[in-house]
Amino acid sequence: MAKRTKSALKNARKNLKRRIRNKYYKTRTKNLIKSVFLAENREEAEKRLKETISFIDHATSKGVFHKNTAARKKSRLMKRFSEFIIKLEENLTSLEK
Repeated sequence: MAKRTKSALKNARKNLKRRIRNKYYKTRTKNLIKSVFLAENREEAEKRLKETISFIDHATSKGVFHKNTAARKKSRLMKRFSEFIIKLEENLTSLEK
């Protein structure tokens, strides 16, 4: 068996901590994105959207996401959000009739 140096053991510990932190950020991001589309009304959806975008930016600053990955996630989220709002408005108007 190969000898393990102190620095290799320390790097293994650091990698474990980073992997746990990254998993938390990525899981929370996915859950926040899902929660945006579970909103009952427009105001709640916009509030959740703002929180989600803020969290993605925070995760990017921590090094969890590359800046281009974060931009792509936010862009796709905004595109889906626009479609969601249109459908939400249609559903509300059809219920009122």
